[in-house]
Amino acid sequence: MGSIHLVYASETSPTNLQLLEQLKKQLKTQQTQIDALIKKVEQNENDVKSTDEKIEATVTAIEDNLSMSENSKTSIGGYGELHYNNFDDSKKIDFHRFVIFVGHEFTDSIRLFSEIELEHAFSGDGNPGEVELEQAYIEMDLTDSITMKAGVFLIPVGITNETHEPPTFYGVERNPVEKNIIPATWWEAGAGFNTHFSDGLSADFAIHSGLNVSTNGSDAFLIRRGRQKVANANADSLAYTARIKYTAIPGLEVAASYQIQTDVSQGSLDANADLFSAHIAYSGGSFGIRVLYATWDISGTEAASVGRDSQKGFYVEPSYKINEKFGLFARYNAWDNNAGDTNDTEKKQTNIGLNYWPHANVVFKVDFENQSGAQEGSGFNLGVGYQF
Repeated sequence: MGSIHLVYASETSPTNLQLLEQLKKQLKTQQTQIDALIKKVEQNENDVKSTDEKIEATVTAIEDNLSMSENSKTSIGGYGELHYNNFDDSKKIDFHRFVIFVGHEFTDSIRLFSEIELEHAFSGDGNPGEVELEQAYIEMDLTDSITMKAGVFLIPVGITNETHEPPTFYGVERNPVEKNIIPATWWEAGAGFNTHFSDGLSADFAIHSGLNVSTNGSDAFLIRRGRQKVANANADSLAYTARIKYTAIPGLEVAASYQIQTDVSQGSLDANADLFSAHIAYSGGSFGIRVLYATWDISGTEAASVGRDSQKGFYVEPSYKINEKFGLFARYNAWDNNAGDTNDTEKKQTNIGLNYWPHANVVFKVDFENQSGAQEGSGFNLGVGYQF
């Protein structure tokens, strides 16, 4: 039995040479696998290195952009407002204004301010809209208390002429007194100075282009129709505006403006015109109030003959802010562009409504309007506005 076993083992066991060949094959296979693994590891290392480089480049770009943004001398802002007006004989929806501000700081004391506005969504022949350059001026600090500006700028008069972004006032539409009497929004070209006498007391003076009113027809001597908007404007007769403003008490603004223009017809007649405006605006806690009065006096028999040698108006607007998001207001407006005649031509308008601010720079508005006096009508207005 033992001899049989020995013979069987010798017949089935591999020789040393065969074992060596098998070992070589295994080592070769393992080496191939090791080489492939090394190659894969090297590829992964390259991929990781490439990814790290991309991440580093992205981070660097973001940091550069943030640095540029923080140190940027150019700023962009703007505002817009959509209105829906529903009255007895008229229902309209209108994207009334879309405005872009661009500013640039050349140095710590020299700055650019500009404003471009699209009114009524679409401009061009036969369309109701307009594209207007309302501001484009250079401002320079001459001293710590005196600033000069030159270019196209808003006239320093009234409450809403210089500050009229939708979240800053109550009501869907801007008040009709400043619109028709002052007339806001009103910009001209020229040069102006602002000085601060003490904390809360300042004064403005400007010399600039003036109005150019029609002297005949239904628009004769209407102040708002006389705006030239610095569009190849007639500058035969310049205008001079001065304002003094007091803001030392928190929440209170008291201001008065006076303007004189030697001829609002720009040479057609000798029609000297004076504008006087005064207002009080107060906001303390929940309660607020705005009161404004404005009047024009135009010399000459031509203006007197159509009752427009005197044009004046006022409004009173109390408001109550329920909380940071909701506010109520009521406004009584009265104005007369024919105050110089003996007829009862005074127009009156009462608005009562609500503002809702879901964000400090976003507002939804609703107000109910009643028109009386030389005009009649009633209805309501809806609006949404923003600023940034």
